[in-house]
Formats: sequence, C-alpha cells, structure tokens
Amino acid sequence: MNVRRRLIPAALASALGLGALTACSSDSAASGNTDKFDVVASFYPMAFLAEQIGGGHANVTSLTEPGQEPHDLEISTQQRAQLEEADAALYLKGLQPAVDEAVGQTGIKTKIDAASLTHLEDHGTGGHAHEGEEAHAEEEGHAEEEEHARDPHVWLDPVKYAEIAQGVGKAFEKADPDHAADYKKNTEALVKKLNGLNGDFENGLKNTKSKVFFTNHAAFGYLAERYGLTQEAISGIDPESEPSGARVRELQQEAKADGVTTVFYETLVSDKTAKTLARDANLKTDVLDPLEGITDKSRGDDYFQVMESNLKALQSALGAK
Repeated sequence: MNVRRRLIPAALASALGLGALTACSSDSAASGNTDKFDVVASFYPMAFLAEQIGGGHANVTSLTEPGQEPHDLEISTQQRAQLEEADAALYLKGLQPAVDEAVGQTGIKTKIDAASLTHLEDHGTGGHAHEGEEAHAEEEGHAEEEEHARDPHVWLDPVKYAEIAQGVGKAFEKADPDHAADYKKNTEALVKKLNGLNGDFENGLKNTKSKVFFTNHAAFGYLAERYGLTQEAISGIDPESEPSGARVRELQQEAKADGVTTVFYETLVSDKTAKTLARDANLKTDVLDPLEGITDKSRGDDYFQVMESNLKALQSALGAK
C-alpha cells in the first residue's frame, strides 16, 4: 500500500477531533491507526463523498463539526496539524475562506478542490434581477463581482454532485492506487444513486402550481435551475446577512403575484427573519435543508434522506400535482 503509515497518540487524536463520521471510520482508525487512506474533508457534503467513495479503505474526518455553520469556520492550530498529517484534503474552494487558506499553506500532496470538478455559476440572491443590487455590484467592479459571486452550493444539484463524485473518485484512485478498483466501484454506485435522486426530483417537481419558492439564504440556486424553479432568497449567499426593508417588501408583493405559500428556513442558522416575513405576508414556514451539516434536527440521517425530505417539502409548498 502506498499510503504512509503514521501513528498518532490517542490523546493527540482526541484533541484534534478525529472522531468517526460514520461506521466506515472505525474507532481504531479514528484514534490514530492511519494505515488507512486518511482524508480530511472541509464539511459534511465533502465528508459524505469521501466516506461513500473511500469505503472501508478511508479514514475520513471533517474540519466542520456537526451543527457548526460551515461559512463561519475558523481553522485551529490543531486542525492545521491534522491537515499536514492527512493523505488527502477534500474541500470546496469559495465556501470557507479559512479552509482555502489552510489547505493552500499545507504540504499535503493530494488537494482535491471540488469546485474545480464542476462549473460554478453566479446565482445572485434568486432567479429574478434586483436592480438596486445589480447596479451596486457593477459599481464595485466586475473583477470583484466575478471573484465573490460564484455560488458554491453545488452539492444540492444531484447532477453536479455526481460530477464532483466522479472527480473525487479519480483523485482517490491516483492517490491510493492499491485500492483503485474499489474506489472506482464505489464511485459508480454513488453516481447511480445520485442519478436516481435526480430522477425523483425531475418527476416530483415536473407539475406544480407554482415555480417560485422563498428561502432564508441563497443556497438553492443550482437545484432551482436544474428543475425549472425560481429561488428567491431573503438573504444572499451568506446566511447571516440581513435583508433590507425594500427587499422584504418586494418579497411580500411577489408572494401574492406568484402564489407563494411557504417561506423556507434551515436548521443551522436563525429562523427569525424567515418567520417574521412569513407572519407579515401570511405565509407558512417549513424547513428546506441546505445540507451543510447533519444534526439531530435534520430530517434524515444522511445526504440522500435529507434530499428526499427536501423534495417532499418543495412538492408541498409548490402544490405538486
């Protein structure tokens, strides 16, 4: 096996938070038995890919703890050491600046940027143009807009997530060739499941009374584009940003015009703004999970279960026939 064997004392492993994410990371591997392919993932969607593709050959740990909002992550000294010790880092450039910086500064040989494995797009705050915002963006300059406006939430589109999975699988095969056949087999199985999920969304959202949905922050641009929907976000890409009064009034008017019934919020950030808008506009609220982390509040135990829950929530809100 080509992977370097490194033994980390149990106390240090505990300090670094090398806890198992799923059953595929055994207790012995989590406490430092790194004769496996040691992958450090930036947050849940990347960790899920690594676990599914790596299977029993990979020891996967995440820099973002369950329940922690990934956009806000700061990298500790211990986590930098953890990255240095890993065989591979799997991250999504543009989502977590602290991770981008830390990975860039490490000497780790295999750095897998998921954003480079598919095409990122600029979805703004929703599917409709907001004149004031766009004018302001142009004033700030096109270069800065290009750098910061790319939407990183690609994992919410099963098709794009499958593209990333294929790239991750190839990277694992190259980095750990002794188990390349298994990585390829696992990747093919995962892509097949993602294709099935895509089919569920296509069929489930084909015939709906409305095509517009309101969300707490602009995480669902790729999903909306894939299935012919329009996302209108109260906030922007950053879930902590506060909407302007003009934006709230605009959404209230649009709710009436487009037959919007529901304002979606999520589990990892405050639902206060979403519930205020819903109350003022006489709308219902429900959860649409951006799957940035799995917690005991999640409607499912893994990516596929939560995505199926998201589909049911959208069908209900949009009046699926």
